[in-house]
Amino acid sequence: MTAFTSAGSAATAPAAGLLDAVSPSTRVGTAIAFAVATVALDRLPLLAAALAIAVVLAALARLPAASTARRLAGMDAFMLAVLAFLPFTVPGTPLFAVAGLSASAEGLRQAVAIVLTANTIVLAVLALVGTLEPVALGRALAALKVPEKVVHLLLFTVRYIAVLKDEYGRMVLAMRARGFRPRGNRHTWNSFGWLFGMLLVRSFERSERIHAAMKCRGFSGRFYLVEAEIASPADLPFAAGFGALMVLLLVAKVVW
Repeated sequence: MTAFTSAGSAATAPAAGLLDAVSPSTRVGTAIAFAVATVALDRLPLLAAALAIAVVLAALARLPAASTARRLAGMDAFMLAVLAFLPFTVPGTPLFAVAGLSASAEGLRQAVAIVLTANTIVLAVLALVGTLEPVALGRALAALKVPEKVVHLLLFTVRYIAVLKDEYGRMVLAMRARGFRPRGNRHTWNSFGWLFGMLLVRSFERSERIHAAMKCRGFSGRFYLVEAEIASPADLPFAAGFGALMVLLLVAKVVW
C-alpha cells in the first residue's frame, strides 16, 4: 500500500459543501476525466454546456463567488495577449479589419473556444480538487497510484511552505531594520538577489536538519498511512452521473 504521513498542513482548505459526501480520490479522478473530455470538445455549444456543468459543480462546492471570479479573471488576463492576436493570425473568413489587419471568423472562434475550455477546466478543478485539504489530496493521489515521490513532494511542500514564508518575512524585516528601501537601482536588484540566494541556502540547510531529525525517528524513506481512505456511498452515484454527462458530450461531438 502506498504510504505517507498525515502531517498537519500550513493552511486549511474551505469546506466543499455538498461535495463533502464524495471521497477525495473519486473527486480527483473525476476532475482528471472531465478535463480530458473538455479538451476533446471542439464545438462552442458543447464547450458552453461543459462550462455550465462546471458552474453547477462550483455551486455544489460552495465556492466563494468573488474570489473564484478573481482567479478566473487572472487566468484570462494571462492569456489575453495570445487571444487578442489569434483572430488576426488564423486564416479564414474576414470579419473586420484593424490597422490594415483582417480578423477571421475562424480565429475568433478558436479564441472563444480556448477561453471556454480553460475556464471550464479551472472552475471544475477548483470545485472538485481545490476544496480538498492538502493531506486529503495526498491520500487521494496515493489511492490513485500516483508515484510516492510526487505525493511526498506535495505533502512536504504544503507542510513547509509557511515555514519558508516566515523565514522570508524575517529576512525582509532584517533588511528594513538596516535601512533598506527598494528602489529602481542596481543596489536594490543586488539586494533582492542576495535575499533570494540566502533564502535558498537557508531552505537547503533546514531541509538537511529536517531529514536528519526524521532519520533519528526511524524514517526509512516511506510514509505510512494512519488510516486508509474509505469509499463513500455517494461515490458510485456521483461517478455514474458525471460519467454519463461526459459520455453525452463526447457522443454529441461525434454525431454533430
